[in-house]
Amino acid sequence: MSTPLIHLQDVTRSFPGVPEVQALRAVNLSIDRGDYVSIIGPSGSGKSTMLNILGLLDRPTVGEYRLAGQLTGALDERERAAERSRRIGFVFQAFHLMPRRTVLENVMMPMLYNGTPRSERAARAEQALDRVGLGHRAQFSPTLLSGGERQRAAIARAVASQPSLLLADEPTGNLDESTGVEIMGLFEELNADGLTLVMITHDGTLARRASRTIRIADGHLSEAP
Repeated sequence: MSTPLIHLQDVTRSFPGVPEVQALRAVNLSIDRGDYVSIIGPSGSGKSTMLNILGLLDRPTVGEYRLAGQLTGALDERERAAERSRRIGFVFQAFHLMPRRTVLENVMMPMLYNGTPRSERAARAEQALDRVGLGHRAQFSPTLLSGGERQRAAIARAVASQPSLLLADEPTGNLDESTGVEIMGLFEELNADGLTLVMITHDGTLARRASRTIRIADGHLSEAP
């Protein structure tokens, strides 16, 4: 039996206060390589905390998180950053493109930190832009792109490093409906090519497009049938 890409065991994330806030409560979750999983819940349900745990941006207060079989709690911050840049791509609602860099330079940016040889960075970035249908915009400023094109550029940046896992946080939240459908189609093409996709959303229609839907409420997970 193959090792899951993601395995959470009894993960709780607590934040101090009076009373203490438990954003995640004894969460157990396994996600295999190549899965397409949506995590849906209302504001304040724990979705962002889950994303931060999965993306190695935060640590569980209690419990274990294994990524590709590796126990992440044993990693120091430098090791976590290296693992994050090597294995995980991120796509956010707000795009987070640098306006004073070209689209190509934005896509190349994560490769400065993950050990990609300098000689390969431009070619990988160009290939990723072609993959999302944006090769003709490589030398443009992000400020000249439409919202859909900016999200395509952000997706290219996330996949150019050839990660094992793509985490998408409300990826269509700033897009009109038709553009959002196009972006979801692109995610599904990437998943069909073998990329593991986990999408955080509050939109039930988008969530149901995934092969698995996980509901989160008050820090508890349940899988939709």
